[in-house]
Amino acid sequence: MINIQTDRRKNTYSAYHIAKAFFPEEEIEVTITENGKTPSDIYLQLREETGRNLPWGMLTGVRPTKLAMTKVKEQMPKEAFIEWFGKERFVSREKGAMAYDIAARELQLLKQAGIERDGQQASADGMANAAGQPGTYSLYVNIPFCPTICTYCSFSSGAIADYKDVINDYLDCVFRELDAVRKFCGIIKPTSIYIGGGTPTTLTPKQLERLLMKLRNDFLAEGREFTLEAGRPDTITEEKLRIAKRCGVTRISINPQSMQQKTLDAIGRHHSPQQIRDAFRLARSMGFDNINMDLIMGLPAEDVNDVKDTLVQIGELRPDSLTIHSLSIKRASRIFHQTADAQTVEQMLETAGAFAKELGMQPYYLYRQKGIAGNFENTGWALPGKECLYNILIMEEIESILAVGAGATTKMVLQEAIPAKEGRPDKQTKLIRIRNVSDIREYLSRIDEMIARKEAAFHPGEKDLKKQ
Repeated sequence: MINIQTDRRKNTYSAYHIAKAFFPEEEIEVTITENGKTPSDIYLQLREETGRNLPWGMLTGVRPTKLAMTKVKEQMPKEAFIEWFGKERFVSREKGAMAYDIAARELQLLKQAGIERDGQQASADGMANAAGQPGTYSLYVNIPFCPTICTYCSFSSGAIADYKDVINDYLDCVFRELDAVRKFCGIIKPTSIYIGGGTPTTLTPKQLERLLMKLRNDFLAEGREFTLEAGRPDTITEEKLRIAKRCGVTRISINPQSMQQKTLDAIGRHHSPQQIRDAFRLARSMGFDNINMDLIMGLPAEDVNDVKDTLVQIGELRPDSLTIHSLSIKRASRIFHQTADAQTVEQMLETAGAFAKELGMQPYYLYRQKGIAGNFENTGWALPGKECLYNILIMEEIESILAVGAGATTKMVLQEAIPAKEGRPDKQTKLIRIRNVSDIREYLSRIDEMIARKEAAFHPGEKDLKKQ
């Protein structure tokens, strides 16, 4: 047990996560004392005691590029930003440069998509948008089923075999939520559509077609981005890919995480590297020209040579984008210890980043997670023109994300700030989160409540948003 003493209640969160970054496997207790230290002081003391510099310094948030984007908008030069980031937050030069470059690229991509006037938006029913058109939004649909549950997973997903009796009922409830969203938004079509999970391709071809046709007919505008996660190759068939293509899906994600059979076995993925190759090549042969692949650095029993071999195999497939994750260990997962130390994970990330550059990719979005291996980050890399706009929007929080399904969280971006906490008018926010229940069967029984929460957000005069 490590006890950290801080000076104010509002600093307890930062104090805890700074200490946890230095000592990920230790129990951390934070107490407030008159002589307690500020988060900056805590970071400096732990840095001195351990002899370690954390790559992201004392940052505890998941979106470090938001700070960089603010400075890029203010036209702060890159070198000045790197120095400022290092002085104010103790962020390394490498990570500071990465954050600046990604923020600049995000702004360019948002401008190309017509989403550039953050803070000067029009709104409809209280919902702001970054494109200057009333009520624009992106749509997320959660399909929380997988063939098996990976040992590192902390999402509210369930093994498909345990829910076969309710999948059609689940889709019925999702459709009810979608109908509500369509009613709220009228004729306005989403900027992007993203179907995630879980593994959406665990649905049968008939179920998948039913969902994709609903989205195509009610929400898809010509030329808009439409992503389907097809993460597990053991769920991908020619029939499902043909349905996806016919229904207007423009981007899919086939996620190996590793191309090492020993690792796939260890993390509970019951497929082979050859199935990954076969699924990818099948998708290519059917005309999918924007395919993402996810990889995780720091998986159990993997070393840098394993990662290098995985990258060689991925290079033979030539994906259009790569999302390179650092393993994140959370209480809800079945792995509580990862074998790779921070130095090894750093080597893995450097190796994977250099590989992505060799493929002609550039980093275009970045986020962090609690419990992440080595206190590093997850980075999206893409060939020019193959970036996922939804990924930028969900990270930068400049356009509302309307989310449906169990465990999905809607993020409403408001034109006018409201009190962030009841009874605290001094704390203001323009972002409202509306969370659906995570338990799949509970979602089915409470669907009317889920819809009512969204309705209250679209009509804030009827009910205080912050009570949702």
